[in-house]
Amino acid sequence: MSVIDLRSDTVTRPTVGMRAAMAEATVGDDVFGDDPTVHALEARVAGILGKEAGIFVPSGVMANQIAVRLHARPGEEALVHAGCHIYNYEGGAAAALSGVTLRPLNSADGSLNPAEVLANVHGSADPHLAVTRLIAFENTHNACGGTVVPQANILAVAAVARAHSLALHLDGARLMNASVASGVTPADLAAPFDTISLCLSKGLGAPVGSVLVGSKEAMARARRVRKLFGGGMRQAGILAAAGLYALDHHVVRLYEDHRRAWRLAGAIAAIPGLICNLDAVQTNLVFFDIAPDHPRMAVPMEARVKLIEELRERGVLLAGGPYRLRAVTHLDVDDAGVDRAIEVLRALMA
Repeated sequence: MSVIDLRSDTVTRPTVGMRAAMAEATVGDDVFGDDPTVHALEARVAGILGKEAGIFVPSGVMANQIAVRLHARPGEEALVHAGCHIYNYEGGAAAALSGVTLRPLNSADGSLNPAEVLANVHGSADPHLAVTRLIAFENTHNACGGTVVPQANILAVAAVARAHSLALHLDGARLMNASVASGVTPADLAAPFDTISLCLSKGLGAPVGSVLVGSKEAMARARRVRKLFGGGMRQAGILAAAGLYALDHHVVRLYEDHRRAWRLAGAIAAIPGLICNLDAVQTNLVFFDIAPDHPRMAVPMEARVKLIEELRERGVLLAGGPYRLRAVTHLDVDDAGVDRAIEVLRALMA
C-alpha cells in the first residue's frame, strides 16, 4: 500500500531531474567563497526578490534567526504575529541566540494592525521597556491557514516602521505560494522588507536550504552570523543546484498544489462530522476539525489524535495533534492521492 503523505510540503523528495542537476553541479568550498553554484543561487534569489545580495543557509529557521540578529541587539525587541513561525516554532532561538524579545500581536489572517503596531513601538526614553527595532511578517502565514497576507496591510505597517526607523523582515518560507496565489510578483511582495527568507525545501521541492536576501552590506554581516550559528557549508553547490532546479521547474506548478488543496478542503467540508473554513484555504494548507457535536469528540483532545492514528493505519498521513488537523498538498501528491485521502476520511467518519 502506497502512503499519501499530507503532513507537510517539507516531505517532498528530489525529482529525477533535480537529482541529475545535483549530480552534475560544479562545486567549491563555500566558506572560502568559491562555490560557483552557490553564488548562482544566491544571485538568482536576490534578483527574483529585488534585493542586492543573498546568502544560502541550511534552513529557514537559520535564515530567520540571522535576520533577527542583524536587526536587533540583546535586550531589544521585535514585533511579530502571535501565530508566526519565528515566535512559536523556532525553539526560542531569538532569545537564546540573540537575546531578543519577541512581542506578539494577533489577527485572524496574519496581518498586523498598523495602529496596534504603533501603540506597541517602544523607544529608548523609558528604561523599563525593551526598545523596538524590528517588525516581522510571515507570508504565506502557516498558522492562519496558509493565508496570503494582504499587501496593503504590509505597506501600511511598513509606513509605521519607516517613520520610526524600524527594520522589516519577511519570513517568506512559502513566498512563492503567496505570489502564485495572489498574482503579485515575488519582488513586489518583498519590496517593503529589508530582509526576506525564502525556503527551497517546502513546496519548491529541494531537499535542503533557504536563502536570505537583503542589501550587500547586510548580507556581508549575515555571513559572519551564519558562521557563528554553525551554518557554514563546504561543497554546498550540490544542494544549491537543487534550489536552482526548483526555481526553474517548480514555481508555476505550485498552482496545482493550491488546486488540490481547494478540492480536498471542499470534500472535507462536505463530510458529515468534519468542519473546514473554506475561505481560509488560499494556498496549499488545509486546516480542519471534527465537529464539536460528533461522537468522536467525547474527549476532544484525544479525538483528533485518534483520527490521525486511524488515517496512518490506512496509509494517509496528516499533521496535527490534540488541537488541530492539517493537510498539506505538494508535488509528491497527485489527484489520485487526494482522492484516496478523501475516501479514507469519508470511511472513518461514517
